[in-house]
Amino acid sequence: MFRKILVPTDGSELSGSAVTASLKLAEENGASIVALNIQPTYRPPIVAEVPVADFYSQEEYEKGALEVGGKLLTDVAALAQAASVPCKTVVQMDASPWEAIIRVARDEGCDLIFMASHGRRGMAGLLLGSETQKVLTHCKIPVLVYR
Repeated sequence: MFRKILVPTDGSELSGSAVTASLKLAEENGASIVALNIQPTYRPPIVAEVPVADFYSQEEYEKGALEVGGKLLTDVAALAQAASVPCKTVVQMDASPWEAIIRVARDEGCDLIFMASHGRRGMAGLLLGSETQKVLTHCKIPVLVYR
């Protein structure tokens, strides 16, 4: 049924559960996965509010963020290998995770996006926003929401 599944992960416990469930689905369908981690883009601190000692250059920030994302996806790749599921890992820097998720799914030729949702409702959902909701609203690729 599915051949290539995009699995965005942020390293949270719920996201980890979604990774495990996506690997089971991939194994059952003979599919591969594309594990994705989106790191926020660099935002320089406002000089008046942050001590000079806390400054990082954009290059230092991006290097550290990509290392964090890479480590997280190394763990996903190990789980995929243990399940005999082919896995490609992608770390990207982006200020808009939902747009990056859709773009990577399209660019990688994925036929399903399998992602977690924290299930925030009401005011919390309105104020915090939902990357999952934005993907559902704007994506033409099927999305399976795991909670």
